[in-house]
Amino acid sequence: MPRTKSDEFTFVSPAVKYLLFFFNMIFWVIALILISIGVYSRIVKHETALACLTVDPALLLMIVGILIFFITFCGCVGSLRENICLLQTFCIVLSIIFLLQLVAGVLGFFFSDKARGKVTEMVDSAIKNYRDDIDLQNLIDYGQKQFNCCGGISYLDWSQNMYFNCSNENPSRERCSVPFSCCLISKEETVINTMCGHGVQLLEYLAAGAYINTNGCIDKVVNWVHSNLFLLGGIALGLAIPQLVGILLSQILINQIQDQIKLQNYNKQHRSDPWS
Repeated sequence: MPRTKSDEFTFVSPAVKYLLFFFNMIFWVIALILISIGVYSRIVKHETALACLTVDPALLLMIVGILIFFITFCGCVGSLRENICLLQTFCIVLSIIFLLQLVAGVLGFFFSDKARGKVTEMVDSAIKNYRDDIDLQNLIDYGQKQFNCCGGISYLDWSQNMYFNCSNENPSRERCSVPFSCCLISKEETVINTMCGHGVQLLEYLAAGAYINTNGCIDKVVNWVHSNLFLLGGIALGLAIPQLVGILLSQILINQIQDQIKLQNYNKQHRSDPWS
């Protein structure tokens, strides 16, 4: 290393340092918003959400928000304070998440049957807890309306729910029914008949098709995925690019800080031993 390097010289680029800081700051704010929405939803629902934690949208928002908050906190403080330990944590965790996403995508492609089975289990669990969580209920209704579908494999899956169960022991008024989001509703209807799916599980498939969407949502979603591969690929790329940018910027900054430390050590050694 040349002796002409002064104490004022720095290898750390302000552009890289503050670009990484503001990059993480944006996602840090997004994480706070996600956590706030999740906490608010949990407080509003009180104990009712405990019935289905695995498919609780509020809980998922909180988990994702906390994870993003931790990662971006390391990136923000690490870049601002030029802390190698925090920057390495940020870089390693982000790299692990990126690799896990990549592995999940590959495994989902090659083991689509097993992935379909897991999705079916999650859908069945959501159907069973349809009335126990208002957020989950709204999510299912939204999905059934958007994809014009009903249930997981078929509309008869709603018999797994204790309120819609078709057994003779079920005292519910909704016995053998399906949610109104399964119904065939024309755009001209101004008032929605929430009882339009009453008793349709007792009907044959063709007869039920006159009142509700009889196709299951899983097949509908799979067909939608197959017909929108370019869109999903673009979304996946859009999610991957910020992660790769964060990894690249953090690694560049780490190398610059390490070079700066070497320079400082060299200057200290040179001042203590000018003949070295």
